[in-house]
Amino acid sequence: MSALLPPPPLVWILALVVAQRLGELALAARNTRALLARGAREVGAAHYPLFILLHASWLIAIAAATPLHRQPTWPLIAVFAALQAARVWVIATLGPYWTTRVITLDGAPIVRSGPYRFVRHPNYWVVTAEVAVLPLAFHDWGVALIWSLLNALLLRHRIGVEMAAIAPRVAEVTRRPSSRGLGERPGPPAAPSPHAESS
Repeated sequence: MSALLPPPPLVWILALVVAQRLGELALAARNTRALLARGAREVGAAHYPLFILLHASWLIAIAAATPLHRQPTWPLIAVFAALQAARVWVIATLGPYWTTRVITLDGAPIVRSGPYRFVRHPNYWVVTAEVAVLPLAFHDWGVALIWSLLNALLLRHRIGVEMAAIAPRVAEVTRRPSSRGLGERPGPPAAPSPHAESS
C-alpha cells in the first residue's frame, strides 16, 4: 500500500519549482535569440552564471536541509504560490522582451504597464521574496538567511548593470514630449526571473 501514497510535500513542491524554472529558462532563451537577431546586445554576461549557481544551489540546499517527511507551513506555501502569479504577471507584461539575461535593444519601449506602474524591478522583488519564503515554509531558517544575503549581493550588481544598459534609452524617452508626463517611473525592457533567475 505504501507505493500508492502520494510523495511528501517537499518532493512535489520542489519538483514543480524545478519544472517551472526550466520552462522559464527555455522561454528566456527563445526570447534572447529573437532579440539578438533583431540587433539587441547582451550586457553583463559574466555575472549570469552566478545566478544559475545561486538558484540551483538554493533548491539543493532546501532539499538537503529538509527532512523528507517534514510538513511545510501551508500559509507560506500559499504566499509562494501567489508570488508565482506575480512572476507570471511580470513575464506577460514584458512579453518578447522578457529574458533572464540583461538584453537591451535600441528603440525598444520602456515598459510602464502591469506591475511596472507600481514599482521598479518587480521581478527582483518577487525573486527576493521567493528566496526567503520557500525555505521558511519548510522551517529552513539558515537557507533563507544565507541565500537571501547572496541574492541581495548579486541583485545589487545586476540592477546596476541593467540600469546602466538602459540609461541611454531612458534619457531619450524623457527628452521627448509625452502625454504621460516625464515623471513616470520607467521599467527595464528585459527584467530577468531569477530564474536563473529562474529563478
